[in-house]
This record gives sequence, structure tokens and C-alpha cells, in this order.
Amino acid sequence: MSRTEMYPAEASRSGRSRSAPAGPATVLAWDLPTRLAKWTLAALVGLAFASKYYGDVGLVWHMWNGLAILTVLVFRLLWGVVGGSTARFLGFLRGPASAFAYLRGLVTGRKVAYLGHNPLGGWMTIALLAAVGAQAVAGLYTTDDIMVDGPMVTAASGEAISLGSMLHQRIYPILLGLIGLHVAANIAYSLFGGDNLVKAMITGHKPASAYADRAAATPGSIAAALACLVASAAIVFGGIALAGGNPLP
Repeated sequence: MSRTEMYPAEASRSGRSRSAPAGPATVLAWDLPTRLAKWTLAALVGLAFASKYYGDVGLVWHMWNGLAILTVLVFRLLWGVVGGSTARFLGFLRGPASAFAYLRGLVTGRKVAYLGHNPLGGWMTIALLAAVGAQAVAGLYTTDDIMVDGPMVTAASGEAISLGSMLHQRIYPILLGLIGLHVAANIAYSLFGGDNLVKAMITGHKPASAYADRAAATPGSIAAALACLVASAAIVFGGIALAGGNPLP
């Protein structure tokens, strides 16, 4: 008597396991430090807006938020040089011709898939980082002339304080507009563009495909990420102290 005849249930299970279809193959798109930096920065920006209007009379938490934002921004700049392949600026920043060609492909239905940032998304990332950075730096020089002084107010000239206070107010709606555009574009792209960007930035993976930039991302070193984080905190807090400001609100 054969083993199949002796153990029909086992044979049935074995047959099902052999014939079970494998899940779709995926490849790494974003390494862990890149994803943590993105979501941490998004959370900090949201908390900065909230702390400006709710329950922070002296804006102490608002200022700590700003310092944390600057630290994450400096980390992202450093990580854009030494981080994973899709996090590096040289890996995703392309010229205007590439951006227009990508946009034309979207309009004409000949979209080119990118594992990392596409040419338009790369410049949107830079615009967001620049706007958030400008807002945070301006906040260092902002005062209400009553009870709230930014960390650099005691060391800055009157002109610098006036400029910082003015820019901190004027950059705010621009930043809100960029954030809204970024969120809307990512949601629309995930729903209708065949590329779930939101899921990829959470899981770090995308379906294996013929991407225009690379087949799979090379992750950055965790040790290098920790070194970048320590260096970022030293640059932000040490820089303020060396410039004569107060790094501890």
C-alpha cells in the first residue's frame, strides 16, 4: 500500500501546499531611517501647528517642536548624502526636462514607474524640506515682544528679529499649501496611479517591477543613521549655543 493510500489527509494537505500560489514579489523601496524621518517630521509639523493654538500659553512646547523639527531636517540632509540609495539626493533629483517628461507621460497615459521619488516627487520633497526648514529657522528669531522669545532673539539684531518674525508668519500659509498638495498628490497617486506610495512609505516595499531608476533599493547603515542623528542634534543645539542663543527654551 502506498503512503498516499495510507495517509490520504496528509497527502491532500501536501498537495495543497505544493500548489498554493506564492504571494507577489516585493523589493525594498525605502529603508527604515528614511521612513522614520518622514513620519517623525510629519508628526512634529502637525504638533507644531497644534501647540501654536492649543494649550501652550508660553509656546514652550512649540519651540521644542521647532528644535526637534530642525534636528530631523538636518538628519534628513545628512542622510540624503550617506543614506540608502533611494534617500540620496543625487539618486532622485533630476533636471527640469525629466520632470516635464514625467508630467507629459502622466497626461498621455505613458507613466514611467520609479522605485524611489519620481522626477516631480523629488522636487516636491525638496520644496517641503525647504519650506519647513525656513519656517523653523525663522521661528528661532521670532518674538511677540511680551512673553515669547525664540532661541536666537537674545543674540540677534533688531532687523534679524523683525525679519524672522515676519517670515514666520508669511511662510505659514505657503507651508500649509505645500503640505496639502503633497498629501493630495500621494493619495491620488496611490488610488489612481497604480503605485501605492502611502503603503510603500509605511512598509518600505513596493511590488517588484521594471522601475526606471533601479531594481531594488540599497538600505543605509543603522550605525550611520545613529551617527547622523547625534551629529544633527549637536549641529542644531550646539550651533545655537555657539551663536549666543538659548538652545533650551
